[in-house]
Amino acid sequence: MTDSTQTRKAARPDGGALGVAVVGAGYWGPNLVRNFQASPDFRLRWLCDLDVDRAQRVLGGYSTVAATSDYAAVLADPTVDAVAVATPAGTHLEVALAAVRAGKHVLVEKPLAATYADGARLVAEAADRGLTLMCDHTYCYTPAVAGIRELVRSGQLGEIHFVDSVRINLGLVQKDIDVMWDLAPHDLSILDFILPENTEPVAVAAHGADPIGAGRACVAYLTLQLNTGAIAHVHVNWLSPTKVRTTMVGGSKRTLVWDDLNPAQRLAVFDRGVDLAAPQEIGASERRDMMVSYRSGDMVAPALKEKEALGSMVEEFAGAINEGRAPLTDGRAGLRVLDILEAASRSLEFRGAVVGLRAGH
Repeated sequence: MTDSTQTRKAARPDGGALGVAVVGAGYWGPNLVRNFQASPDFRLRWLCDLDVDRAQRVLGGYSTVAATSDYAAVLADPTVDAVAVATPAGTHLEVALAAVRAGKHVLVEKPLAATYADGARLVAEAADRGLTLMCDHTYCYTPAVAGIRELVRSGQLGEIHFVDSVRINLGLVQKDIDVMWDLAPHDLSILDFILPENTEPVAVAAHGADPIGAGRACVAYLTLQLNTGAIAHVHVNWLSPTKVRTTMVGGSKRTLVWDDLNPAQRLAVFDRGVDLAAPQEIGASERRDMMVSYRSGDMVAPALKEKEALGSMVEEFAGAINEGRAPLTDGRAGLRVLDILEAASRSLEFRGAVVGLRAGH
């Protein structure tokens, strides 16, 4: 922590707690309100919503937090250090940009913005002002995904060969976005979070269908090419009668399976797979039959500490602000997800054509 950061922290009221305002009291805002109020790192100052009555209902009758529809008043409050944006995606740029220009640190719900161009503008403005911009990729703060990241990045799985993710249910067909934009951001943000450094998607092909005539894809399959030659696949579906939330990460040493709907065994690591002998290790006559061998070993279910993901996310937001560092899911992580979503949309338009991703975010 820098001296200037320590000075700013000491100058804050409430023993150095960060003043925060939540904008949006709809679906996700109440969850943010609850977690900011429970955090010793923050003091919730405002809940801002166009519907003040709704904001007051979220806060309850005995809350000392102010409810308002006046966003300008929130931004003018010098006790507000940070703003959490939980408004519809189409408004993210306008709401978050105003906060950044008012000198506030910003947390934005996924997706970071409605378009890559809007997201890039937000990232650039926050960087120019030295402010923290964080995207709430909530799943990345679950104990399971944190455990997967550690297993992958520590090399325990070996080189990553494939990632396969399924997120299907009988879901609410959205009016303004397709199933890909609704559900895939979860899987894409997880993929971005767990992949080893220097391993990244470089292209995507997407296929979708609208069998019920909703006017947008209700079932979609995304296939991502990684720069290592590995492959990642995401299946999202609003029409499945059963709910499935599984991710499989296959490596050269081990393969892990994450079943988010199985609290008794969310993670399982299998020492089972395929071994490939190098050609020079075997004779020419044996080469055809002996290149591939199958390995069948133990399965281990790592113990995971149960902790609410949003609580960990709020901790990370405070840590990034107080330490003057990039959060684990910063604005650039949000940009990378938007890049894939926009490329996948173009692929859908061209019936599954492979579309390259932007490089060097």
